[in-house]
Amino acid sequence: MTDAPASQPLMLFNSLTRQLEEFQPVHPGEARVYSCGPTVYNYPHIGNMRAYVFADTLGRTLSFKGYKLTHVINITDVGHLTDDADAGEDKMEKMAAEKAQSIWDIARHYTEAYWADVKALNIRQPAHWSIATDYVPQMIEFAKAIEAKHCYELDGGLYFDTSTVTEYGALARAKTDEGEGRIEEVEGKRHAADFAIWRKTPAGETRQMEWDSPWGRGAPGWHLECSVMSEALLGFPFDIHTGGIDHREIHHPNEIAQNQAHSCSDASGARIWMHNNFLIERSGKMSKSAGEFLRLQLLIDKGYHPLAYRLMCLQAHYRSELEFSWEGLGAAFTRLKRLRNSAAALECEIERRSREERADSPEIVALRREFDEAMSNDLNTPQALTVVERTFAAKHLDKWQRSDAVADFGDVLGLKFFYDVAGLPRVRPKSATITEAEIEAALDRRKEARAAKDFTTSDTLRDDLTAAGVEVMDGDPLGWDWRLDN
Repeated sequence: MTDAPASQPLMLFNSLTRQLEEFQPVHPGEARVYSCGPTVYNYPHIGNMRAYVFADTLGRTLSFKGYKLTHVINITDVGHLTDDADAGEDKMEKMAAEKAQSIWDIARHYTEAYWADVKALNIRQPAHWSIATDYVPQMIEFAKAIEAKHCYELDGGLYFDTSTVTEYGALARAKTDEGEGRIEEVEGKRHAADFAIWRKTPAGETRQMEWDSPWGRGAPGWHLECSVMSEALLGFPFDIHTGGIDHREIHHPNEIAQNQAHSCSDASGARIWMHNNFLIERSGKMSKSAGEFLRLQLLIDKGYHPLAYRLMCLQAHYRSELEFSWEGLGAAFTRLKRLRNSAAALECEIERRSREERADSPEIVALRREFDEAMSNDLNTPQALTVVERTFAAKHLDKWQRSDAVADFGDVLGLKFFYDVAGLPRVRPKSATITEAEIEAALDRRKEARAAKDFTTSDTLRDDLTAAGVEVMDGDPLGWDWRLDN
């Protein structure tokens, strides 16, 4: 990365105001970001992971702009019901019962699975992974602080009265009972939108996760954890809160209401609220309730590198719906390979070194400015990718300067154009019977045949590999670019 911070003002779309706003940090030189993390009752599907590719791209852009980033992602291991509002069973308790396992083992297993997907997608580690159950005492203290003015008790626990804060639901633009149609009626609630702060364990039942509180033994409501952990780790106000667009309707408005109550003001907790749109899959396999659903591991099992999915996400603006298809993923994989091969070809021409004594040419400066403008325009990653490709293609420009520029661009986009290229794992479908050693041996024999201009043998080996399901990609300087057909 270059030492000098980028010059363009960073404009971000604030869901709260529904407009682009210039990023002005609460603390000069710092950027404090909170992202709603997964509920670890099951594996994350690829739609879930789009939210973390987006949040990671935001964090990388803030770093690129010269800010000291503090990013927090929470892990929800308690309190989230099967409905996002106040209906149904606790997701964690339900899965533990179905699996006949400890809820703590369930949480550990699916947290580690989520972290594996984070690593595979080259998502940077946040400053803090905040685990909900680690903050239950703080949640109880938070609830006690707002109880007198903003809450009331029912048989089921402590509820928040949404009429006690100003502009409830402004984030969702849902200020009527009709606008909160997903919320199930609970007997005794004053308003349809009121929500649980603390849930008492019903008489005669025992939960695996429950704590003593002034309102009875039970567990916190789902919305409470993010208010408590974001304040504890980032302080109020902080800069940016991210999440999927589904959180904009109930979860985040409830967070804002709690934050307003706790601060005794109209402050929402975060200055900017940002939401990525849905990943759409027409067959309906994006839903975990279907049992079989689209996981990152399934993409890998079918022979796609996980960074192809990251690139697929970056090809659409984060606020646009993105339709998933295997054809679209295949196209993204092909584009990724072209970018990687362009980087490898450039690296083969030069010896990588620092750029300390070379001033960028006007053309490189212009390309850097265009990339900065794209990312500064509410993370316009589709436009930024075209700048990357144009930089690779500008072979008349200084190769060292081009190399440095695309390395910087790759860092912001998380695509690792140069780093670990030779060590990238080749991915192959589970159904393939040919082994990697057999593929490598055939490719070595084919390379020798081509060098000897024995094209008959070369073509025969290629045909044999194709019959075994192996797509051979000629012209790759690193020799990594083959894959098994799906």
